Amino acid sequence: MAATVKVITKPSRTLAEQAYIPAIAEGLRLTMGRFFKNTFSSREEGEIVTLMYPEETEAYPERFRGIHRLTQRADGSPRCVACLCCSTACPAQCIHIEAGEYGEGDPRHGYERYPVTFVIDELRCIFCGYCVEACPCDAIRMDTGAHMPPSTSRDHFLYDKETLLSLPGRDGSYLTANPRHEPGDASHPGVDRERGH
Repeated sequence: MAATVKVITKPSRTLAEQAYIPAIAEGLRLTMGRFFKNTFSSREEGEIVTLMYPEETEAYPERFRGIHRLTQRADGSPRCVACLCCSTACPAQCIHIEAGEYGEGDPRHGYERYPVTFVIDELRCIFCGYCVEACPCDAIRMDTGAHMPPSTSRDHFLYDKETLLSLPGRDGSYLTANPRHEPGDASHPGVDRERGH
């Protein structure tokens, strides 16, 4: 079977069309028209809505990943048990945790740790949310509903444990919507250390 060749004739264009002068003039007319309309008309008549930040802010969607926060227990202590799941899951490696053991008199001694230091470098963070997904205790959240405040100092973007604990969620609470039943609580379903089973 022989291949057929379709011949397409070249369209005829004038010299002005080949130089693209009419197309350039039309583009400039459209651009300058929008510029003057948006610059000298009221906000309602303009085609582009400009947000006068920081006086005006845009409402973020419900699933917006804001800056991190650490949730607290009812007594104000961090829910974090320093398991290092969040820092392990972090692809940017921006979370640094040093774990510590509770003292002899504490009822959590022997089975739970706490973060001595917990630092997130928000400049390295890519806001992927893997740390939130990896946390078994729901201790780290990105539900503040706030973006990073502007600054010219790198130190302002290193969020330590105290800063992370002081940030409320979007609802204003420092707790979590997923309560954790601690051993020793009447609602705890697991092992009771005193009975040994």
